[in-house]
Amino acid sequence: MAGVSRQLVSAAGQIDDGEWVAAARSAWAELPSLYRREISTFRRDSGPAGAVVLRGLPVDEQDLPATPTVSGSVQRTATVPAALLVMTACGLGDPAAFLAEKSGALVQDVVPVPGQEYFQGNAGSVDLMMHNENAFHEHRPDFVMLLCLRPDHEGVAGLSTTSIREALPKLSDRARECLRQPEFGTQPPPSFGSPDGGAIRHAVLTGTPEDPNIQVDFAATSGLTPAAREALAELSDGLVGVARTVRLRAGDLAIVDNRVCLHGRSAFRPRYDGRDRWLQRTFALADLRRSRSYRTDDGYVLVR
Repeated sequence: MAGVSRQLVSAAGQIDDGEWVAAARSAWAELPSLYRREISTFRRDSGPAGAVVLRGLPVDEQDLPATPTVSGSVQRTATVPAALLVMTACGLGDPAAFLAEKSGALVQDVVPVPGQEYFQGNAGSVDLMMHNENAFHEHRPDFVMLLCLRPDHEGVAGLSTTSIREALPKLSDRARECLRQPEFGTQPPPSFGSPDGGAIRHAVLTGTPEDPNIQVDFAATSGLTPAAREALAELSDGLVGVARTVRLRAGDLAIVDNRVCLHGRSAFRPRYDGRDRWLQRTFALADLRRSRSYRTDDGYVLVR
């Protein structure tokens, strides 16, 4: 995997160039069959947990620069970790990004930023509440990939995941029915905005009753009726009851099926000494064409 990644790094162009992504798609076929089989299986069926961690990817902490500390930090120059992320995104579907978020970069840094410790987002270091990535968006990512380049100093930061597939049996029939009604609102971050300047109205559970998709961000979603608020509280309790937490090490790649699984993070204490926790993140869409009207020149960045 390291050899294939290094060859891709030597290809001309930056990560966000369409030609470089095309090279990554070709290079995907050169990765070991065992790895490609794991990704293909997960894409078809992410299982009860809706998340997987693959360990031992070629990430050398000794070769890393200092952990970035600025808001909006991204990776535009090809590196071995970035190559792994984009190739894997091609195995899951297609890489994608949002212009309003991290300036539309396909590979984004998830690092603590001074002064944003209490921010409910990737720049914070307090507990990050469970959420679907970009829960408000019509074309939110199908898969979220988080590759650990460097863990936090104490090794206490945990990636938490929880699946509606495992929580659904814990919910009452009344809650299930209510969660399928468009009685919930999710606020978009200021960078995205919304057509009416307020919350996006939606149902939390959609699709087949026995295996629904879930759309919720517990930091941004609220019930619009008393029954909806009660159902949302029951859902929260059910999801907490089946949550899992893993502490990522360098070279660990977590993949979350954003359609059925929520994720969050436990708190940690950054030191801002160049050795803080550093993940890199890439989104993938299983069917890129569905978002065609959101993308300019059929690229990989959704402009709204």
